[in-house]
Amino acid sequence: MKSFPLRRLLLAAMVALPIGTAQAHRSWMMPSATVLSGNDPWVTVDAAVSNDLFYFEHFPMQLDGLAIMAPDGSQVTAENQSRGRYRSTFDFRLTQAGTYRASVAGGGLSASWREGGQQKRWRGTREAFAREVPQNAENLRVTLSQRRVEFFVTRGAPNDRVLQPLNEGLEMVPVTHPNDLVAGEPARFRLLLDGRPAAGVDVEVVPGGNRYRDAVNDQKVKTGEDGVFEIRWAGPGMHWIGASVRDANSGIPGVQRNAGYAATLEVLP
Repeated sequence: MKSFPLRRLLLAAMVALPIGTAQAHRSWMMPSATVLSGNDPWVTVDAAVSNDLFYFEHFPMQLDGLAIMAPDGSQVTAENQSRGRYRSTFDFRLTQAGTYRASVAGGGLSASWREGGQQKRWRGTREAFAREVPQNAENLRVTLSQRRVEFFVTRGAPNDRVLQPLNEGLEMVPVTHPNDLVAGEPARFRLLLDGRPAAGVDVEVVPGGNRYRDAVNDQKVKTGEDGVFEIRWAGPGMHWIGASVRDANSGIPGVQRNAGYAATLEVLP
């Protein structure tokens, strides 16, 4: 197998968990507010992996790969990071007017093969792969996992700089601004895979508070040929959006890719 670069490696199993089924553990970050004003606004963020959305009952999300982009494209420092038994937390200060994007993103390699009649499994970095996995192993299967979990917040008037595509992995590009969502009104988004429209992908939308509902009340929509999908919000509150793609064409010879995306969005009354 040829050598290849992998950017922003994240080996945490929490971020690599399945995205998009009602029964799966979901990775999420929830900000204390998504629309702010005032002279010195801050946002506190909870991050976890859980069965019930926006409740802490399974694992804290690891924050390796955390990046916060300011309205001018610069990076913001996360402060007061901590990891507890069920959640991770951090704060950041909104010193500029406009829209911010906070993401935990990354990828990792996993492999399986047979050796001496036994099944072997491995997970790690590209460098470790070259040392630890036999290149001529029997029934060798290698998977590149990519995950992005994010949210958007705006101080004052929104802007669009942080909404531009990164052209790496599976990502959502808002057509409707993510901090201008209103219950009962349609919102449109575009799903991209490495910068190209991700057509025919199932997207799951789940409102928060499912712990106290008999039904999940999720919506399932599918992207069009242009990668665009539309959501009509059933009501206000925090919503989770998730999608995943299993792609045999990862761009790396002999490697299959599993790419996942999740976002937390607030819908206003």
